[in-house]
Amino acid sequence: MTEQLRAAVIGAGYWGPNLARNFRTSPDWDLVAVCDLDEARARKVVGARSTVEVVTSTADLLARDDIDAVAIATPARTHSALALAALDAGKHVLVEKPIADHGAGARAMVARAAEVDRVLMVDHTFCYTPPVLAIRDMIADGSLGEILFVDSVRINLGIVQPDVDVFWDLAPHDLSILDFILPGGLVPLGVAAQGADPIGAGQSCVGYLTLPLPGGAMAHVHVNWLSPTKIRQMVVGGSKRTIVWDDLSPQQRLTVYDRGVDLGQPLPDRTRANISYRLGDAWAPALPEREALGAMVAEFAASIREGRAPRTDGHAGLRVLDVLEAASLSLADGGRLTSVGAPVAPEMEPVA
Repeated sequence: MTEQLRAAVIGAGYWGPNLARNFRTSPDWDLVAVCDLDEARARKVVGARSTVEVVTSTADLLARDDIDAVAIATPARTHSALALAALDAGKHVLVEKPIADHGAGARAMVARAAEVDRVLMVDHTFCYTPPVLAIRDMIADGSLGEILFVDSVRINLGIVQPDVDVFWDLAPHDLSILDFILPGGLVPLGVAAQGADPIGAGQSCVGYLTLPLPGGAMAHVHVNWLSPTKIRQMVVGGSKRTIVWDDLSPQQRLTVYDRGVDLGQPLPDRTRANISYRLGDAWAPALPEREALGAMVAEFAASIREGRAPRTDGHAGLRVLDVLEAASLSLADGGRLTSVGAPVAPEMEPVA
């Protein structure tokens, strides 16, 4: 039987308890400690009778030799410093999204992980859900044909965040999914962002991202804190088939449509091409039901044991962050198309 790896979770706030629960129940992991500045909060996560230790100092935690890996679930502004310290201490690192609050910090994390030969993984949770895994497989095996467009909608009522805009709050989910399912990852030709603050919150509460992709395809992401209805839907259109993912429809999360537009040869007496419409069947693939975080921590363990990059590695986190930073630049420039990877002025970096 493979010996369990030993983990600690740093941060017992919103997401840390979910990570702690999945490390505790995973056959791959032994959860050794939970670290938080608030001891009572950490104690609540581990439980009164738990053997999992509560630690209030990250320095003390990282100095221990009975921990193989740490999971960081703290505000994004702390990710880079914590991850670099953990890597220098010889720990493998799992970090909550976004990977950092600015590109320089994220690049330092990726470079340091390579230097010390440790796994750096980003918790892009949706990439471990059965629907997203199925979409990725269908794109990879050619079932959809060439990707023509992606439309993604993630809207709901609140929560209006005090320190980040709607792009940095909601869009990382959609961008991480795009990076996971598109061959070669998310490498758009540019980013155009349109945002609005109709309630005077001080930052964009409604946002639209337009991402032209190589080969002529287009991705579009709509995020919104002000919608009275909650929608979580992504449409991936291909030259052969189109797939619709409705995450709020548990009975039929995925629907595949064998329908589309075929562009024939130009007509002899017209300048327009001969267009025909393909109207085929639609079906819903059967999907397993399992918790994404459980699959994610299993992938973290497998990547450590096999000495390979995880599915959502530091480079994936960096690609998502580059798009977010380009969106901030575009928003400040009136929505103009902005190249990805352009430097961001310090005063434009979000405070997370």
